[in-house]
Amino acid sequence: MSNSWFLIANPTSGNRNFSKQWSKIQQLLKLKKIDYYFVFTQFSKHEIELVQAAIQKGFRTIISIGGDGTLHHVVNGIMLQTYIKTSDITIGVIPLGTGNDWIKTYNIPNNIEKAIEIIHQKKTILQDIGVLETENKKVHYFNNVAGLGYDGYIVNKLKSLKKLGGISYVLAGIYGLLFYKKSTFKMSFDDKKLEESCLMTVIGICQFSGGGMQFTKNVNPSDGLLDITIAKNLTFFDMVFNLPKLYSGKIVNHKKVETYKTKEITIIPQNSKPFIQADGELIGTGKVTVKIIEKAINFIIN
Repeated sequence: MSNSWFLIANPTSGNRNFSKQWSKIQQLLKLKKIDYYFVFTQFSKHEIELVQAAIQKGFRTIISIGGDGTLHHVVNGIMLQTYIKTSDITIGVIPLGTGNDWIKTYNIPNNIEKAIEIIHQKKTILQDIGVLETENKKVHYFNNVAGLGYDGYIVNKLKSLKKLGGISYVLAGIYGLLFYKKSTFKMSFDDKKLEESCLMTVIGICQFSGGGMQFTKNVNPSDGLLDITIAKNLTFFDMVFNLPKLYSGKIVNHKKVETYKTKEITIIPQNSKPFIQADGELIGTGKVTVKIIEKAINFIIN
């Protein structure tokens, strides 16, 4: 059994016809002679339970079929279990979600056939994983990008817009720029203590978030460092005029944006309790401490 892949599929990911996509996935896996066992998620965060049960049964290779949220919960299932070392686990991804931002860092196409070919080739990277502790002492893990402020606000707004597909990110972003009220953050990391009026603070391991935007600079997902981007008092017009730079990554060179690298950061909002998001999933509000776990999980990449 341990030589088989354990497939976790989220039937509600994206806006596609899942039954049609699932039939295609099964055919392609058979063509590649990939032996597998599969389960479908039945409720929110079900991936966590499914992954932990699979690991105890001897599975060490897992395929996440869905979007960034599905992968996020698979990663949390691996990190929360204490049965084996997390670095003994390998994850492959077949993207079916709306955003699919994690795959962009590794040039994995948003294409079922090509994604399965990449899994078949089994090229891996041992990637870092971030861990967030919220003010209620709850722990969450993330494999892509986390943050609080404006990005958490638009993730919350996305819940009602995702049915519109990829355009939902743009609509939520515009809505947030019009209505989100900036927060003052106290931030401490290394020997620095900052207090800034912020649109948002982004903590990255990988490169893309928000449907392809790039807020992190010179990213290396295995360097043992968190990539911090502090977007200070950016206005609606700053964001609109610099829209191409949000997608090219050049926004990090804006005079109102600062970037840092560190292993741990604590962020304390002063005048509000903004949403905290991790990999596009809301995990809490208010104060958060973020740390890095070096080379935690193997991922299959292009």
